[in-house]
Amino acid sequence: MASSPAAVRELQQDLESQANALSKIQKDIAKNHQVRKQYTIQLGENELVLTELELLNENSNVYKLIGPVLVKQDIAEANANVRKRIEYISVELKRLDGTLQDSEDKQNSKKESVLQLQQKIQTLQAGKSKS
Repeated sequence: MASSPAAVRELQQDLESQANALSKIQKDIAKNHQVRKQYTIQLGENELVLTELELLNENSNVYKLIGPVLVKQDIAEANANVRKRIEYISVELKRLDGTLQDSEDKQNSKKESVLQLQQKIQTLQAGKSKS
């Protein structure tokens, strides 16, 4: 490999693009962690609601907030709605976990390629300074 300034410049540009891609992946991971945190909170809240619904007897009144109005709802219907919500949130959490794993794998491979490029540049610069 030629240790010309053009080769070093080309490697530095490649390094910069790889670093930008790595930065984008890291931002995506942070965003996914934030979304996952929100889903986890919602899951906990819905599980708490389900626990509360199970404590009620069949004669109890359950109300659902629709806009500014409280509407009476059947306990069985409320129970089914909460279970569906829990199921949906659980599926979304699994999907997010898969996405996060893929992003973390991409991040690791980008980190390795950035390190390799840095080593190549250092090698070229070290060879250049010796000559």
